[in-house]
Parts: sequence; C-alpha cells; structure tokens
Amino acid sequence: MTAAALAAALLAAACAREAPKAAPLRPVLTERVGVAAAAAAPTYAGEVRSRVEQALAFRIAGKISERLVDAGATVRAGQVLARLDPVDAALAADAAEAQRRLADADLRRFRELREKNFVSQAALDSRETTLKASAAQAELARNQSAYTVLRADQDGVVGQVLAEVGQVVAAGQPVFRVARLDVPEVAIAIPEGRLPEVRQAKQAEVTLWADAARSYPAKLREVAAVADPATRTYAARVALLEADAAVALGMSASVRFSAGTAAERLTIPQAALFQKDGKPAVWLVGDDATVALRAVEVARYTDGRVELAGGLARGERIVVAGVHKLAAGERIRVAERGAGTAVADLAAAK
Repeated sequence: MTAAALAAALLAAACAREAPKAAPLRPVLTERVGVAAAAAAPTYAGEVRSRVEQALAFRIAGKISERLVDAGATVRAGQVLARLDPVDAALAADAAEAQRRLADADLRRFRELREKNFVSQAALDSRETTLKASAAQAELARNQSAYTVLRADQDGVVGQVLAEVGQVVAAGQPVFRVARLDVPEVAIAIPEGRLPEVRQAKQAEVTLWADAARSYPAKLREVAAVADPATRTYAARVALLEADAAVALGMSASVRFSAGTAAERLTIPQAALFQKDGKPAVWLVGDDATVALRAVEVARYTDGRVELAGGLARGERIVVAGVHKLAAGERIRVAERGAGTAVADLAAAK
C-alpha cells in the first residue's frame, strides 16, 4: 500500500468516528432573593383577654348561701354577686355592740363616783379606754357583717365562677373572676430570638380566627421582664386600638407586627450559605448561568433561614442547594425552586 492510499484510509476512519458529546450541565436548585426569599413578618398566636381582670373574694370566711350571677353575665359596679350565711356575723356584731353598751354604762358610773372622789382618776381613765376599745370592736363587727355581701367593684363580665352555693370559703378565696369589656387586648408569647424586633415595632395588626378577612390596628403594650422557665418565651400584651362588638374575650387571634428594620432585611435559606476563609458567602448565578462566590453579612439566624445585613440585592439569583459541589466559574443548569422538574433534575444529577 502506497503512502497516499494509507493516508486516505486513515482519513476515512477518522471521519467515520462520532464527535464526542459535551458533558451535561449540572442542574442546581436556585432562588431569587426578594421573590421567594423575601422576609415575612412572623405571626404570633394569642388569645383575646381583658387588660383588667379581677378575682373577687369575700373579706371574711363563711358558707355561701346565695349566688346571683353565672359565668358570662354582664355586671355593673356595686351589683350584688353573692352572699354568705349572715347568722354568725350578725351574732358577732350583736355581741360586740353589747360589750360597747356595757363599757359605756360602766364609764358613766365611774364618772359619777369620780365626782364624789370615791374612785381614782386612773380607774376612770381605764374605763374610758375600755369604752374606746369596745366601740372600735363593735364598729369592726358591723363592717364584717357587711362583708357577707360580695359586690362588683366595676362594670364587666363574669369570666369564671370559682365557688358554688353551700361551699365554705376562706377569707380572700376567689369566688368570681370579672373582666372589663372596654379594654380588650391579645396575650401572646414571644420567642427570645424575636424579642428585639418586636420591641422596635411601632404598630401591630390583629386578626381574629373567627373573621380572618378583617384586621384591627393594635400596639405592643407590655412585655414580661423575665422569660417563662419552661417555654423560654416572653409573655406580652398587645392592646387593640379600635375594637368592636365582634371582639369577644377568649377568642383566638393572630398578631403580626409592622415591618421594622430587622424584618425588612432579606433572608435566604441556611443551606445557601458557603464558608470562604471562615466568612459567609453565597454562590451568585450570573446571566450566563455561571456561578461566582459573593461574600454576605449575616444579621442573625432564624428557623431554617438567615437574615442578611448586606451583600445581596433584591432580585439576584443564588444557589440554595448543593453549594459544596460547585466551583467558581462553573456553568450550571438553573432549576427554579418550586418547579416541577427540579427534584427530578437534581436526582438525575446525583
């Protein structure tokens, strides 16, 4: 075979071979900052309560003989709610009054005897002191006799009935719990990680579970100084500024605070963070589908997400999964979070 024939054979063999296929691009899950990762103000579940809730009790011990209101009843200031058996208190008042009268008569006799110089001035002073003590005791017994009637101190609604007719109660033992209706608020629990931003919030919005389409303006009124030892949350009260008849005590409610400085920060999934030289960074996806590291500044970590203080702008696309398998300048196939093919593409890439 001549050289020309050998060259022709080699050329024909080379042409017969197939051109090598390009390596498929790696599908990577991405997300646009500020679209799917925009910060959302958290919602706190709570219960509608009254700012003023009183536990009413008798000031003396006794047996309840009459209960005049039930739970849910609307009461007025001064209205009689319950009575104790008055017999013992009346007998004590009568006995104290009898002692006062005896001391008064005794004092008059000693004054006559003193005028005749039959008794000393010290003996007369003693009888005067006895009369004052007896009068005070009689007045105290009369007051205690009046304490057998329990009255409402203010307008409100009876939230709970804690004792029944026939029950013997001690002095100060709660019998009713009465709440005012004109100062409703929502009791919530704030996680310790959210406490700073809640304190900075100027306004809040309350939504009732019974009517989610309507919201009520509100504001944070108070926050407990110490966290609950079991839940590690801070009890807080949010006052309703424009409540109406639809707001009833005990209703379930949701509270959302207005966006403050911390809530306006962009957030990204924690899985999107990549460490470069010990500092946080993310893989930024360019217009040509290549990735490049971008340093970011982390404000704080939340449940599954990270709040950023800087480094990214709203609308930029970042990689949110598989960040440790990428290299700078690598070209990828973008898989949008939430797309139906994203999971299948990622599974095939593995």
